Amino acid sequence: MPGLIGRKIGMTRVFTDEGRSVPVTVVEAGPCTVVQVKSRDTDGYEAVQVGFGERKHKRSARAELGHAAQAGLDAAPRLLREFAPEAGGAYEPGQQLTVELFEAGQKVKVTGVSKGRGFQGVVKRHGFSGRPASHGHPMSRNPGSMGPGTDPSRVIKGKKLPGRMGGKRRTIRNLEVVRIDSERNLLFIGGGVPGSRNSYVLIRA
Repeated sequence: MPGLIGRKIGMTRVFTDEGRSVPVTVVEAGPCTVVQVKSRDTDGYEAVQVGFGERKHKRSARAELGHAAQAGLDAAPRLLREFAPEAGGAYEPGQQLTVELFEAGQKVKVTGVSKGRGFQGVVKRHGFSGRPASHGHPMSRNPGSMGPGTDPSRVIKGKKLPGRMGGKRRTIRNLEVVRIDSERNLLFIGGGVPGSRNSYVLIRA
């Protein structure tokens, strides 16, 4: 089945019937509209294009507005993503997809862009232990020796060094849907998902 586009609200916890506390991420998933159904005959591949949210009319191009109008939408979606259709599934432009696609206890995978941490050193980026901290070591957080001296006289490729951290597309698999709130279009997903608050995520089965 196609997935949903959602907005990460934040984290909280819920209690099971046994009284166990479960940390969850709250995601406002949908309602999403099927904007286009791509087929192998017309587009060369099969996919279901889903839209989430609404963009202001003055911030939308005429091509985007026309594309959305073909699905019966008055405004262009804020975000468009494509999902692989399920075998035998029938979808039509304008169809609404809600959190009822999923059920409690189901395993899902969530894709998002991880938080950007900026330029970081090896201690934060790779978990290096650093130099001895006693007696005020002058370089307690530097990476240390870079590589061989005479041969090959260079830093070997792939060495863990300081650099940009985060801000990359990541997918977390086998997350459990703990609870579903159909009235508010909320999914309570066990554990953490990539991204900061109000960032967009993709939820697929």
